[in-house]
Amino acid sequence: MTTPCLTIDNMTLAYGDFIIQRDLNFTINRGDIFVVMGVSGCGKSTLLMNLIGLMRPAKGDVFYGGESLWQAEPDARKRILQRTGVLFQGGALLSSMTLGENVALPLTEHTRLSPQRIRELVAYKLALVGLAGFEGYYPAELSGGMQKRAGLARAMALDPEILFFDEPSAGLDPVSAKLLDDLIRSLRDHLGATIVLVTHELASILAIGTNSAFLDAETKTMIASGDPKRLLAESRDPKVIRFLTREDSANRHKPIQSNPILTHHQEPCDL
Repeated sequence: MTTPCLTIDNMTLAYGDFIIQRDLNFTINRGDIFVVMGVSGCGKSTLLMNLIGLMRPAKGDVFYGGESLWQAEPDARKRILQRTGVLFQGGALLSSMTLGENVALPLTEHTRLSPQRIRELVAYKLALVGLAGFEGYYPAELSGGMQKRAGLARAMALDPEILFFDEPSAGLDPVSAKLLDDLIRSLRDHLGATIVLVTHELASILAIGTNSAFLDAETKTMIASGDPKRLLAESRDPKVIRFLTREDSANRHKPIQSNPILTHHQEPCDL
């Protein structure tokens, strides 16, 4: 039996009078690896900002369980959002702080745990992402993939129920991207977290996605939803088919073979 974790209710995303997406309605169930997908510029990252409290929707709401995020009082909204963790596209680590200090920051800000207990939790979270013993390193001393994993350790610091990822594979080589995908799936399986993944990376979408919403930049609304692998097999929408096969307009019936060097390059951020 599925249990709703997030419910997006009749949401419209806009910058002033400029509509990005309208009439969004979908549910993210507990335990999903839910993919928000679509071409660059369709509004994926804007939707993420609305889901994590950084931007108010022009219309509609998001419900965490049965609790409204945007109708809640500020203290209640803060409490709701403490159930979440976010891995931003660039990792967003503070360069002047060590990895240990970065991961400890949410714990020192939002708990009354002793310094010793915080050190123990920091070591545990870093070990979960394969960075045991790296507490004293600075972000600049790490590879891009290691920085992403350190950012994930910080996102998990408060044991969130829901983890949000904004283009986690952006800028990573194919091997590092595959390792990050495996880590995301492992965290879902072993920690019971619900994952919301904003991405256009086809390899990640088909490898780990269990549910999805496809945002269309032209019609400015969601045009498909469901397991990405099922959409690949069953969808008749040409936009969805082209996206999930990376088919070009000149050769509609023959999927392009992805170049692994190009597949994981970093594209411009969405609106």
